Amino acid sequence: METLKELFKVGNGPSSSHTIGPLKACKEFIKRNPLCDKVRVILYGSLALTGKGHLTDYIIEKTLMPLECRVVFDINTEPPHPNTMDFIGFKDGNEIAKMRIFSIGGGAILVDGESVLETEQIYPHNKLKDIIQYCQDYKLELYEYVDKYEKEDFNDYMEMIYNTMNSSIDRGLNTTGILPGKLQIKRKANYLYYQNSKETDATEILRRKAVSFAYAVSEENSSGGEIVTAPTCGAAGILPACVRYAELKYNPSHEDVINSLKVAGLIGNLIKYNASISGAEAGCQAEVGSACSMAASFLVSITHGSFEQLSSAAEIALEHHLGLTCDPVDGYVQIPCIERNAVAALRAIDASKLSSYLNNSDSKISFDLVVETMLDTGKDLNYQYRETSEGGLAKKFR
Repeated sequence: METLKELFKVGNGPSSSHTIGPLKACKEFIKRNPLCDKVRVILYGSLALTGKGHLTDYIIEKTLMPLECRVVFDINTEPPHPNTMDFIGFKDGNEIAKMRIFSIGGGAILVDGESVLETEQIYPHNKLKDIIQYCQDYKLELYEYVDKYEKEDFNDYMEMIYNTMNSSIDRGLNTTGILPGKLQIKRKANYLYYQNSKETDATEILRRKAVSFAYAVSEENSSGGEIVTAPTCGAAGILPACVRYAELKYNPSHEDVINSLKVAGLIGNLIKYNASISGAEAGCQAEVGSACSMAASFLVSITHGSFEQLSSAAEIALEHHLGLTCDPVDGYVQIPCIERNAVAALRAIDASKLSSYLNNSDSKISFDLVVETMLDTGKDLNYQYRETSEGGLAKKFR
């Protein structure tokens, strides 16, 4: 598996596969073809069907400036990958370059016919059961396993990731108004956090705050604000919400928070490597389900739970998102995406608690099995339920 720096990335929303990926693809094309004075970009699949709402054409045109650029949305051609882009470069009116690039989720790209860019494989294991066994054999914690294979500057990188998560929460909590786009969705994070609630139970007040944190980041994401892919833009609110929740509930040391973020990243990396974190490839189970699994593992780690408890929490969180569709209304990462982040944050909290109640030494279902099942389920989902806005809520809500 590759470095966690390829999972946790800082970027602008609303979609890692539809904005960060295309941005990266534009830079790669120009780097390889610097003589072009004009570029035509043809979008296929999910990029064509939801690209307008996801600001794909905007980010492509902005990145390629000052070159003349034309973006074409081809919704009729069936692509080899749901997020396919063709770049055609011209010089003095003549075609001089052509390149097909896939946006494979989480902001990562793949040039057709090549290996994934920037993917040095630094981890020797790719199954959680094998990683846990290794840690037990060598008396390591999971975060120590991460530290063993990442570079020396990784702690500094994780500090930056943590700070960016916090900033996105704080901005979202203190911003009101209407989200961009024709849906005219009112921001709710500020109200959720600051409302004078009749609740007196401290647990319920804290859960409401967790919801507000998830809304805050998700609303920032849908506005094109700076967020952390955790593991994607569309699911970016879940892990930060659970981090802030844990800090309020458990008052952990800062070192424990950073180390637990590493553990969450390890879980996300396993899902990315063995299945998918792309909604266009495997539905929202691959985005929100993966993020929920990461957040549940973070919460177990921050409370110093056992390997069995952590594996169980990650498995429970992902298993109960199996089959979740990706059907953004009008292509915006707003309905049902923002509310879904809040629900998944609460589910991560509950999954971590449930794992602590159970004796999972005899569990029949492993995390690794659920990851494999998620990918199979995603392949079985009808195409219209994989980030095309052609089914589900996107079809019914007009």
